[in-house]
Amino acid sequence: MSGLLVVGDVVTDVVARHRTPLAAATDTAAEIRTLPGGAGANAACWAARSGCDEVRLLARVGTEAADWHERALRRAGVRAMLVADAHAATATVIALVDASTERTFLTDSGAALRLSPADWSDAFLDGVAHLHLSGYLFFAESSRAAALRAMRGAREAGVPVSVDPASAGFLEQLGVDRFLTAAQGAQVLFPNADEARLLTGGAEPEKAAEVLSRTFPLVVVTLGAAGALVAEAGSVTGRVRAPAVRAVDSTGAGDAFTGAFLAARLAGADAMVSAAAGCRAGAEAVTVVGGRPAGAAS
Repeated sequence: MSGLLVVGDVVTDVVARHRTPLAAATDTAAEIRTLPGGAGANAACWAARSGCDEVRLLARVGTEAADWHERALRRAGVRAMLVADAHAATATVIALVDASTERTFLTDSGAALRLSPADWSDAFLDGVAHLHLSGYLFFAESSRAAALRAMRGAREAGVPVSVDPASAGFLEQLGVDRFLTAAQGAQVLFPNADEARLLTGGAEPEKAAEVLSRTFPLVVVTLGAAGALVAEAGSVTGRVRAPAVRAVDSTGAGDAFTGAFLAARLAGADAMVSAAAGCRAGAEAVTVVGGRPAGAAS
């Protein structure tokens, strides 16, 4: 078995790249594109792009955009298992990307967080070697219950699980203890530096990675252009540097890292080699607009 199942979010991204500061109460010139996105969906696409044999994605979307998203995922090599929701629109994110390529998100979670345990079947794990959960699922009662149901099924089937905490802002609203309790049992955690600090009460990334790896066997803290830290069993075991590139949009870089890391891991690579693959994908991701591999988002 070498298949990857991602349970997460499919999002319609509206990416607005502005080169001057936002001007209150008037116009600011921007380049604006509407693209398929979502942390879970992006990670799935990058895993497929990175050579994972079979990638599946379970997510809930609004009926108004279900066909568009399914076509985009299929073009990217992902088997879409989308649940169409007639009562909520597809999640939408407005990504404001400034001249430094830093992004600020305005998020309407829509149908994404309406995923429910009824949408899950243990049969989805047939042929699957790894289950990855987008942390966005943990931020609402229904989708959190779905994530926990999927984790239980994976545990019973002997399938390892990874979790991406997804959002420092939403983590703070949910509460660190609630998140850590919900994610307990995952074998791999993929926080970025801000999420790692929040999850450990303000510790710097190296210390945060050590602390988190006492709960999660493998912790990989992404550091943006500085690369990534790998920690296992309470110790930082390595650091990988990211390739230097000219960035245009940082949206989805962490998702690219996760997808490529998991693809390498499923191919038999160790944590450091997998992290290096993740850094290469993350560096590639920031050279294109949006969160998907080049050619996979149109």
